[in-house]
Amino acid sequence: MKYAIYYVSTLVICVAVDFIWLSTMTSRLYGPVMGDMLAAQPRLPAAVAFYLLYALGVTIFVGAPALKAGKWSNATVHGALFALFCYMTYDLTSQATLRNWSIVLTLSDIAWGMFLTALSGTAAYFVTRAAAR
Repeated sequence: MKYAIYYVSTLVICVAVDFIWLSTMTSRLYGPVMGDMLAAQPRLPAAVAFYLLYALGVTIFVGAPALKAGKWSNATVHGALFALFCYMTYDLTSQATLRNWSIVLTLSDIAWGMFLTALSGTAAYFVTRAAAR
């Protein structure tokens, strides 16, 4: 049950915080670099699949070890590292293959992913611990 709580908490926090980021930064950061490659509206099925699967990855690779160790700091560190590798894969591949992709976008997006995942994973840790009592 605790992993289900962690998963749902991660999912809700990650979607809510990322929505705020994307709502404010798409026109400032992503749009100027991506130009007409950026869809006018997000493709909902792909977005839903991403968040459902990413929250599962965070639960498996961040939440489970942190809950087992009983250390919220593990969720923070492992969340940042998990995101580093996930976002780095996407951003560096995009930078390697897409003409307009910039190093500024790569570094900004990786940093954002690390912050988002560390925050979501750590907050979900505290929610899970509180709910499990």
